[in-house]
Amino acid sequence: MRRPPITVIMGSVDHGKTTLLDHIRETNVAAKEAGGITQSIGAYEIEHNGKKITFIDTPGHEAFTKMRARGANAADLAILVVAADDGVQPQTKESIKILKETETPFVVAINKIDRVPDTTKVKNELMREGVLLEGYGGNISNQAISAKTGQGVDDLLDLILLASEMEHLDYDPKHLGKGFVLESKLDSRRGVLVTVVINDGTVKVGDFVKSGQTFGKIKIMENFLGKPVKESGPSSPVRIFGFEELPKVGEEFLSGKNLERETSIEKKPTAKTIISKTAGTVRLVLRADVAGSLEALSQIIQYLPKKEHQTIEIIDENVGEITDGDIKLAVATEALVIGFKTKATKAAEALARAHGIKIVVSEIIYDLVRTVEETLATLEKKIVKGRLEILAVFGKKAGDQIIGGKVTEGIIHNNSIPEVERKEEVIGKGKILNLQKNKKDVKAVEAGNECGMLFQSEVEIRVGDILLEH
Repeated sequence: MRRPPITVIMGSVDHGKTTLLDHIRETNVAAKEAGGITQSIGAYEIEHNGKKITFIDTPGHEAFTKMRARGANAADLAILVVAADDGVQPQTKESIKILKETETPFVVAINKIDRVPDTTKVKNELMREGVLLEGYGGNISNQAISAKTGQGVDDLLDLILLASEMEHLDYDPKHLGKGFVLESKLDSRRGVLVTVVINDGTVKVGDFVKSGQTFGKIKIMENFLGKPVKESGPSSPVRIFGFEELPKVGEEFLSGKNLERETSIEKKPTAKTIISKTAGTVRLVLRADVAGSLEALSQIIQYLPKKEHQTIEIIDENVGEITDGDIKLAVATEALVIGFKTKATKAAEALARAHGIKIVVSEIIYDLVRTVEETLATLEKKIVKGRLEILAVFGKKAGDQIIGGKVTEGIIHNNSIPEVERKEEVIGKGKILNLQKNKKDVKAVEAGNECGMLFQSEVEIRVGDILLEH
């Protein structure tokens, strides 16, 4: 029996992939996307001229390479969206590379012709990338469209249905249910939630289901609209509740009445505990809403540009809320806690405040990446152990300066060699020969206390100068 085509939409960020899908579905998901970009895989089913088509929407941002590849691997066909005003971009080239490697048949949608009606420039750029279009000596179909106005979209869908006829997409309803895991997450109320696309057989509530080393029994199944269904056929995107653990995204799944649990299921590794205090290292605990988002976040952070002596250690990464257990791990490893499209529990927030652990959560991946970059940058700065503001200059003794001030941060020590800062610029350094508090010699003075000192320096100290001990 014939089944509907599973179609992935690929292309660069801001080229209109989600807007195209919005027009097809007559929804407005694009306006709701955090930061204006799609940050997870979505699967949707539509009907055109009485025939169904399943669409997989993939993110265009460079951080989501694996998610795009996963979408292409799961799909029968692809639409490569290229904006007429922007042309072929790095993510466009990457999408072309993935489509060729996975041998996925595709058609090209040249979008935004409401802005730039002439598509010649884009077609020439695509030809240079080895995309041989019809009319240009090749056989790859293409359609000029405006996802915003809907111009050409019906013709594009006709091309998809025509291409699917050439692929001979068949299935047998009596086969075991089979398909791909597109996404997985932890639902706080109902447990493990797995989004799959079926490509053969029939999947039913009550079936056993397994993917890789994970196993379960389908308790609840929902279609892409979130409505409960008792069974579903090929090319349908469905959400399954019943897996005992999170399956890996991109893996194949099987379902049926008589599936047997794998006898050699290995336990997932527990969190790494790295307690070493290597200088120049940023340690991170990562949490995200779904496995695909976590994978993307981990990938982009690991490949951030760093200086030779700097390293990034991901201590632990998982799906779900940030808990007090995550904060305890961060305390033990001096880590920064990052949450992508998730949140911290109240217990976690309280514990983080008590121990001075920084939690950064955001719906936008750029914000999280910026935080890690800023943390890397701070490693280049000297750590200030003590800061003192000069309040008075009393004179000199044997060439050395008698000064008074207040410690505003950390601790100032006797015999230390602090830098002298004036108007936020370091102008020299000196040595504290004698340190007094309440006119008594002391070894150190803590923040909040005033003190006097005998200071040896070539810099003539002025009121308002700052001494910085590193």
